Amino acid sequence: MISMELKTIINPIKEDLKIFDRYFKSAMRSNISYVDMIARYLVKQKGKRIRPILVLLSAKMCGEINESTYRGAALVEILHTATLIHDDVVDDADTRRGLASINAIWKNKIAVLMGDYLLAKGLLLSLDNRDHEFLKIISNSVRKMSEAEILQIAKSRQLDIDEKTYIKIISGKTASLLSTCTEIGAVSVNVDEQSRVLLRDFGEALGLAFQIRDDLLDYIGKKSITGKPIGKDLIEKKLTLPLIHSIVKAPRKESIAILRIIKKERKKEYNTVLKFVEEYGGINYAEKKAYDYAEMAKSKIQQFPESESKKALIDFIDFVVTRKS
Repeated sequence: MISMELKTIINPIKEDLKIFDRYFKSAMRSNISYVDMIARYLVKQKGKRIRPILVLLSAKMCGEINESTYRGAALVEILHTATLIHDDVVDDADTRRGLASINAIWKNKIAVLMGDYLLAKGLLLSLDNRDHEFLKIISNSVRKMSEAEILQIAKSRQLDIDEKTYIKIISGKTASLLSTCTEIGAVSVNVDEQSRVLLRDFGEALGLAFQIRDDLLDYIGKKSITGKPIGKDLIEKKLTLPLIHSIVKAPRKESIAILRIIKKERKKEYNTVLKFVEEYGGINYAEKKAYDYAEMAKSKIQQFPESESKKALIDFIDFVVTRKS
């Protein structure tokens, strides 16, 4: 569901999003009825459409949205959907966007194969239309996402992640796909190399702000708003920025005790971890970092001419660092 804030932000591309929806639905189709049934179910799981919004706004800020832009937006949304399906299998998740997940309904084997099918569909969409530059950008993003996911799993087992490693992980897991969106938007309207780099860097900084805010919501959000239980990252033994900072700042003895709670999965004591993070400044530190990356993102598009699309992108940055879900 798109929030009221997002509805205002997407105003410059409201009609373009309708056209994108048609491209996306068409690209998801299969001649195999069983596969097509699952694909149609996925289309119903409509999220905030953040990634296609970024592709379209980036393109419109630099030029005129065209068929290449719609294909680029469909490509990143298909890729994102594929990664979510695979994530749900890895996390053994039962729901996605308020509906039962693919693995919950059709089991893991079908879910993994459906994720693979979508990856292939996305690649063929680019190949069939000779969008070779899109393929280079997206392939690099998939590589980064996979490496970052593996690194996070390894570090979760060891519980020894520091801030530098955390930034590396979220850069690969989240920021790489958002920078892919903004770069594809730029490429679709044939911008110069300098503008393309600026938009790619804009997406990277925006993605870092987005993920830090997301990790922060695990400590300060409400389940009724975020849709996930508070402390989900702790359950999965994911050390994110609020906790990483607090562990560094707290006396060693206290930090060791907190890590022991997480390692031994003492769920009844997770409230102790939440209080620990607040006491040692983890919440405030993560909030400041998210705002720092948001300001960095704004600086990357400062030189572009003023337009409704540019204003929408700046409003989008503010939305990212203040969102409640």
